[in-house]
Amino acid sequence: MGSSTAQRMQASTRGFTLVEMVTVILILGILVVGVSSFIIFGTRIFVESSSVDQVLSQSRFAVERVTRELRSALPNSLRVNTDSLTYQCVEFVPIEASTTYLTMPIVPTAAASAGIVILDNTASAIRVNQFAWIYPLIDADVYNSARQKRAQVKTIATAPSPLEHQVTLTFTAPTRFAEASPRQRIYFASSPVSYCFEKGPSGNELQLLRYAGYSFNAVQPNPAAMPATMGTGVLMAQSVANALNNGADLPFILTPSSLVNNAMVHLQPRFNVNGETFQYRHQVQVINVP
Repeated sequence: MGSSTAQRMQASTRGFTLVEMVTVILILGILVVGVSSFIIFGTRIFVESSSVDQVLSQSRFAVERVTRELRSALPNSLRVNTDSLTYQCVEFVPIEASTTYLTMPIVPTAAASAGIVILDNTASAIRVNQFAWIYPLIDADVYNSARQKRAQVKTIATAPSPLEHQVTLTFTAPTRFAEASPRQRIYFASSPVSYCFEKGPSGNELQLLRYAGYSFNAVQPNPAAMPATMGTGVLMAQSVANALNNGADLPFILTPSSLVNNAMVHLQPRFNVNGETFQYRHQVQVINVP
């Protein structure tokens, strides 16, 4: 009985050998390295996928936003300004209302302060202080008041029944439009809009900003020379990789309208994320005509 107790005590005090401990440590180390590598690899894939998804989402939103606004541009209001080092901007005037006019002071009649338009669903958005255009054929007709294609609305008055579909507009000053529209179209809008691809804070890639709410300028403004004029832009997209000094790689390429063709904007921003590049190629047709 005494020998049996001694054997049990000897067995209970027996530990691991050094070889066993080293073997266990090596096995655990291999397992830790394998598991950590798997976790790190999975995390890296998740982060990279999230970055790609973020750039894809913002790029789709920006391209769709630009496309929709360009389609509502006032006829012949599109103009593009490019600096090969810092920016490229497209400027246009988004239409807020349009209708048919019945009477307007148009050459050769004398200047007058009022005109009559038809009130319909598209004309319901006419507001005081908006600008009215008749037959703008070039961008100067839109942005330069000296061309006598633009007047500012001062008051709006609806005629009594049974002529309630007629609206009398008075202007802020006596006006005489330079030319009549063949279809008697008249357009209304408040201010221009610019989309600009500019050098970002890093200086290596471009970012897309939207400017709005600034005044009409005979010379197209730009964010580098006229920041006070355009105000602060709203960031729409980042990681744009186009080369502004390469005519074939510019984000905006404008094909002006003619007597037989509408204006066309070729929208081709190229985005770069995690070493991968993808490019949009959109053709936006401005279907509005004078």
